[in-house]
Amino acid sequence: QVQLVESGGGLVQAGGSLRLSCASSRTSFSINTMGWYRQAPGKQRELVATITNGGSTNYADSVKGRFTISRDNAKNTVYLQMNSLKPEDTAVYYCNARRRNGATVYDYWGQGTQVTVSS
Repeated sequence: QVQLVESGGGLVQAGGSLRLSCASSRTSFSINTMGWYRQAPGKQRELVATITNGGSTNYADSVKGRFTISRDNAKNTVYLQMNSLKPEDTAVYYCNARRRNGATVYDYWGQGTQVTVSS
C-alpha cells in the first residue's frame, strides 16, 4: 500500500495563492503518475493536474495558466502551486498516485485537503 498525506489547504481570497503538498510513502521511481483531483459539493471528482515520473504535465483547461504541478523525487513529494484563485476553485483537493504494471492499475488516494476561495 501507498500512504499519501496532503497539506497546504486553507482559506484564501480570490486572486490569492496556495501551495499544496503531497508526501508519498513510496519511492518516486515506483510511481508512474501523480496528480491532483478535486471535488466540490454536488459535483463529480475531476482531474486538476498530473505529472509523470519523467516530468510530463497535464492540466485541466479550467486551471491551465494558473496552476503548476511539480514533484521532488528525492522527497517523494508532489506539489500544486495555485495562483489567481477563483471562487469556483473551492473544493476538496485529493492527491493521487498511480502505478501501472501491464494491464493492472494501482490507484492510491490521500484523505484530501480543503481549499476555500472567498469572493
